[in-house]
Formats: sequence, C-alpha cells, structure tokens
Amino acid sequence: MPKMKTKSSAKKRFKVTGTGKVLAGQAGKRHGMIKRHKKFIRDARGTTTLSAPDAKIIKGFMPYDR
Repeated sequence: MPKMKTKSSAKKRFKVTGTGKVLAGQAGKRHGMIKRHKKFIRDARGTTTLSAPDAKIIKGFMPYDR
C-alpha cells in the first residue's frame, strides 16, 4: 500500500500540536491595517487554534501529522 500524500499548501499554512489541535495564522492582517482598530491588530498577533470542524478538514490534508 503506497503512502498517502500530504497537501503542500496545508503543511505550509498549518501546524498540528502534540495534543492534536491545529494552529493557523490569524486572518485579516495582510492589508488594510489603517481601517482596523488597534485592539484588533493587538489581538490578531501570532497564531490561533482552529475550531473542531475546521481542524477535521485540515487533518485530512495532513495524514501523518496526528
């Protein structure tokens, strides 16, 4: 049985933690920062964990990162 392939786009954008949660970069910080509130910019630093339904989809793209 051949190995399953990992989606290259998913492995570049997401990381699976040791407990199985999926980390992703915060959305909404690429451009248009002048119209965002300062609180939004502060709160959107770093990474965030995805919700369970979204994480289930991403884990399907990365079969060996569980």
